[in-house]
Amino acid sequence: MKTSERIRARLLEAGAPFKANDNIADFLEDGDREAIRAEVEGHMAAVLKSLVIDVDNDHNTQETAKRIAKMFVEEVFAGRYDAMPTVTDFPNAKALDDFMVVGPIAVRSTCSHHFAPVLGELWVGVVPGERVIGLSKFSRLCAWIMSRPQIQEESVMQLADLLEAKMAPKGLALVVKASHACMTWRGVKDANSQMTTTVMRGVFREDASLRREFLSTAR
Repeated sequence: MKTSERIRARLLEAGAPFKANDNIADFLEDGDREAIRAEVEGHMAAVLKSLVIDVDNDHNTQETAKRIAKMFVEEVFAGRYDAMPTVTDFPNAKALDDFMVVGPIAVRSTCSHHFAPVLGELWVGVVPGERVIGLSKFSRLCAWIMSRPQIQEESVMQLADLLEAKMAPKGLALVVKASHACMTWRGVKDANSQMTTTVMRGVFREDASLRREFLSTAR
């Protein structure tokens, strides 16, 4: 049985989802990740041959299948296989209740429809509750969520859910502005198009003036 089939069996037995933007780190055993890379490499080699590319004699593509497998598993889709980064939280000792903005944070993701790059920026607005997290953790959690095949609207919701669970803030606001290669590089080839997605929760949803102030900052 292939490694991917064994992992899939574990997921099915546990009733755990394994869609493109799900994390499956809890179901990987020692050696599984390396085995996935090897399996993907074999399939990618078959894809290249199906594209009628002479990988045996073309020096540019002889290692392409190996490089793609490594890129998928260890880099652009690592958020599926990596455990969640450690998130250190601290008490809001000064009882701060003004909002803060973190950003722009680089967004690097992949469209799950065409596996084409999604590149952009994220801004996060927070009105703290009783706990806050370290500044770098916003970037780390963003990278963990985004480094999977994603749809932008779903990725922003995933990140908002995660930040809300870690901080329990009084208010949370996210804005992502991104360019999608599935639209700029292929299809209509509209090189200047961007997609903007927002999530507003807590006091940001309730207070229109606070929401406007955050949106004026996230540019």
